[in-house]
Amino acid sequence: MVNVLSNKNTTTNNPPEKGLLARIRVASTALSRAERQVADFLLQKPHDALEMSIRVLAQVCNVSEPTVARFAQSLGFDGFKSFKLAFAKSLATGIPYLHLDVNQADQVKDVLPKVFDRTIAALMEARNNANSATFEAAVNLLARARRIECYGLGYSGALAIDAQLKFFRFGIPTTVFCDAHLQAQSASLLNSDCLVVAFSRTGRTRDLIRSVQLAKDTGAKVLVLCASGGPLAELADVHISVDVEEDPDIYTPMTSRLAHLTYIDALAVAVTLLRGPAAIDMLERAKASISEKRLVSKLDEAV
Repeated sequence: MVNVLSNKNTTTNNPPEKGLLARIRVASTALSRAERQVADFLLQKPHDALEMSIRVLAQVCNVSEPTVARFAQSLGFDGFKSFKLAFAKSLATGIPYLHLDVNQADQVKDVLPKVFDRTIAALMEARNNANSATFEAAVNLLARARRIECYGLGYSGALAIDAQLKFFRFGIPTTVFCDAHLQAQSASLLNSDCLVVAFSRTGRTRDLIRSVQLAKDTGAKVLVLCASGGPLAELADVHISVDVEEDPDIYTPMTSRLAHLTYIDALAVAVTLLRGPAAIDMLERAKASISEKRLVSKLDEAV
């Protein structure tokens, strides 16, 4: 299985720099209480922390300097200096999630910028964590398929529908199933020329996992877009990890779907390029077939 995380460095003294804020958030639950105070400050005021020495940071966090050093070591760095260098590079790669969540204390005027900021941050995080080798492998699977079936349940069903609307224009028979019973029946009838593209936020939906397993049993290939570490990802021939932190607050929309939709667009464009002039001609014919269904604008009339 090709995994989007496969390019991460596992050397203890040189941990990966991308997504360091996300790593701090994940690691904070396993830190000591004092180290967690350091993590909380870094997540709240990362750019302020960049200007601080280990002594000043310790004072602000109300901990000792050795605690700050242990915090850096807990994340796999050999000391605070190497951590701070990696932290600066990580911040330079994109916009972090930092208190962008809508809460009850906010006014209506605060909602729009916060939701936009969280969306931008989600897309930046997904882009910075993307693996080009995995993406290319996914494009090759789509381009070689004789039939494509898109699966998704719940909110992910909308992603599957969007993918089907993009991929059928390759000239490849493409269907979409958002019902668990229909997914299972269709999956059991596939063969080695077919490709299943499965969408899930968590990668842990039982019915979807069952459908994908049935498809694999027929010899079909499987492309999965979901979070890392779940059982659905383990079934994939190619797994594109969409690891976007979701706000559990009911006021904030699910941002990971936007990263999924962006991947769908990128896959569609890349497959068109790979398939060459014939694919472009097909897209032009599809576009021309609906041109008369639009009203002509005044600008078009002037031209």
